[in-house]
Parts: sequence; structure tokens; C-alpha cells
Amino acid sequence: MADSIKYAEPLVRIARREAAPLGRKVAVRAVAILLALVVDALFIYFVTGLNPISVYGVMWGGTFSTSVRFSWALRDLSTLLCIGIALAPAFKMRFWNIGAEGQVLVGGLVTALIMVYFGNSLPAPALFAAMAAGSIAAGALWGFVPAWFKARWNTNETLFTLMMNYVATSIVACATNLMRGQASSLGTLNKATKAGWFPILFSQRYTINIILVLVLTFAMYAYLRYSKHGYEIAVVGESENTARYAGINVRRVIIRTMITSGAICGLCGFLLVAGRDQTISTSTAGGNGFTAIIVAWLAKFNTFYMALISFLLVFLERGASEIASAYSLNEYAADIITGIILFFILGSEFFINYRLIWRGHHKEVQGK
Repeated sequence: MADSIKYAEPLVRIARREAAPLGRKVAVRAVAILLALVVDALFIYFVTGLNPISVYGVMWGGTFSTSVRFSWALRDLSTLLCIGIALAPAFKMRFWNIGAEGQVLVGGLVTALIMVYFGNSLPAPALFAAMAAGSIAAGALWGFVPAWFKARWNTNETLFTLMMNYVATSIVACATNLMRGQASSLGTLNKATKAGWFPILFSQRYTINIILVLVLTFAMYAYLRYSKHGYEIAVVGESENTARYAGINVRRVIIRTMITSGAICGLCGFLLVAGRDQTISTSTAGGNGFTAIIVAWLAKFNTFYMALISFLLVFLERGASEIASAYSLNEYAADIITGIILFFILGSEFFINYRLIWRGHHKEVQGK
């Protein structure tokens, strides 16, 4: 009787694709962006009553209208990209480091403490060296703790690193309250002496940030692709059992990789405090620790792709702010416009990695 039971074939099935060629990936993403612009145009016209072409022009102007605006976009890009670079080795190892926000904060806090308490006693080269070393050590420590627990007791790294963000935020809040004393806010650090501030290059203080992150982009690409450590990270990410069979010390790789990831996040905190904000607060990381997760995932841990995706996200963010300002729109309406574009870009990854098989189609394929 069981043989007589007929199971209805589903209307559509999902099957994983083989590795898609570069041309197909570019084409799918281009189509996704075009569709997003069409949907955005409909939203803009029917909901806000504005001319979609004019709105897109304002978005474009938010980044490209002047050289100053473009330099601001590069400044924001350098921060987001730096954190994405930090996450790349951990994510490639399938260690889901959600704690970049906290790692950046502790790196920035140590930088600020060294600026305040040693700014007047150390010469500039020694001060910058101490700030950089301190921030890297703090971020590395914040990465080491969840890695050690993962390697030793196989704890859940997602929850562990996420919770450490809140610990870091509380520590920074406490420290800034102590540092400000009776003042209403901490304010700019070493405003009179500018000790610990990056020098101005090409009319901007954050030029050094951009240069250092550019160097990191090439260095991390080479590290993951050509070094022995990068090979071990890839093997552990594919299968820990295979890695052990190949003689790789999985615990050591996990700890080493997370120390590297945390150290670069800590360095990002140093760049933010010394090269951009010249202060520290619980919002110093600005949510980039979470946005960088999207960057690393979409780029498949390729740092050059990360640079392109980071620029796109920065462009969308600045465009949303410009739209809200130019048309006196509700901030959320502007965010919807950019969110639709991001949604389509994220959705395009599905059609790159998977395909839809409609009812009866696989029979045709088998009959050929």
C-alpha cells in the first residue's frame, strides 16, 4: 500500500549552485541594484511625492558634490573597512566574532588614557608608539578571552563576544565619568596641547587613517591568501576534524586568529581617537562593529571586495542623511530608501549561490 501512495512534487525546489563565475556575480548584483532603484523610485514618488531623479541626485551629491564631502566619505570608509578587515580572518575560520564593537571601544579607551596621562610627559614618537601598542594589546586581550573559552570548553562564541560588547561599553562609560570629573562631558582630549593628535596631512587629520587602512587591506589579503597561517585558517574553517587530521593545532589557530582580529579592532580604536574624534565615548565605534559583519560576509573575506562594499554602505548612509536634510524628510523615510537598496543587494546573494528548480524542469534535464 505504501507503494501506491503518491507524493506531490513541490512547485519549486531550491538547489545550491556550483561556484558562479565572476561575470555572473557582477551581472546579478547589477540587476539587483537596478531593481532596487526602480522600487525606490516608486516609493519616492507615491509616498513622498518627490521626483525620484532629483532625490537620486541629492544622494549622489552627499558624497561626490565636493572634495570635502568625498574626503569625509573616505574617512568613514576607512573606519568601516578597518573593522571588516579585522573580522575577515575570524569569519573565514567560522569563528563568529560579534564583539568588534567592544574590541574597538577598549582599544580607543586605552588610547585615550595614554593621551591624557602621558601626553605631556612623552615625546610625540614615543606617545604614538605607546598609544598604538596599548590599543592593540587591549583589543587583542578582548579577542583572546572568548577564543580561549571556545578552544578550551567549546563555548558559543557568538553569545560570548556579543556580551563582551556590553562589558566594554560599561567600562568605557565608567572610565569617561571618572576622567571628566566635575565637567558635564569629557570633551576633546588635550585640546590645548594637541598631544596624541595625528598631524594634518593633505589638509586633513584623518589622512593617516586612510593610508594605514589601505596598507592593512593589502596586508590582510596577502596574509589570508598566501601565508601558512592563512592556509590553516581556511582549513579550520572548512572542517576542524580535517585540520586535526592534517596535524594543525586547532586550539592554537583559534586563539591566534582571534588575537589578530581583536588587535586590528583595537588599532581601529586608536585611529578613531587619535585621527578622528580626539575623544572617547560609548558611541566611538558608531555601530560599525555590526555593520562590518555585512561587509565581511558579502565580500567573502576578500579585503578588496570589502573596500567596494564599505564604500557602497558609506555612500548609502551619507545619501540618506543628505536626503533627510535637503527635503526635510522623516529620518526613517530616508533610511527606507537606502534600506531597499541594501535589501536587494543582500537578496542577490541568494541567486548567486542557489537556483530555483520548477516542477517538471528536473525531468526535462534528466531526459536530455
